[in-house]
Amino acid sequence: MSKDRSPQHFQVSVAERPSAAESKGSINLRIETQTRQLIDEAAAILGKTRTEFMIDSARRQAIDVLLDQRFFTLDAARYDAFMHALDNPPAPGPKLKALLRRVPA
Repeated sequence: MSKDRSPQHFQVSVAERPSAAESKGSINLRIETQTRQLIDEAAAILGKTRTEFMIDSARRQAIDVLLDQRFFTLDAARYDAFMHALDNPPAPGPKLKALLRRVPA
């Protein structure tokens, strides 16, 4: 077995500092104990840390909000059909009528 320790036998890794765009920041939250416990329980069920759970949940919610606010474009015929559907909703079906007759709990 050779004890040659010349440079060609070693790999050197150099850690690069992340750019400003890639760096992480922090968000400090003040929450009620019950809310924190609820989050911790849900995170544990998923095998995640509190931070992972909160980031994933907030990211999903942010995406949903942004997608709900996006514009969409339609050609003239589809726009007319869309407006017609909005102006002329279908008549309530039997399930909707039954739901509206039900007394709330």
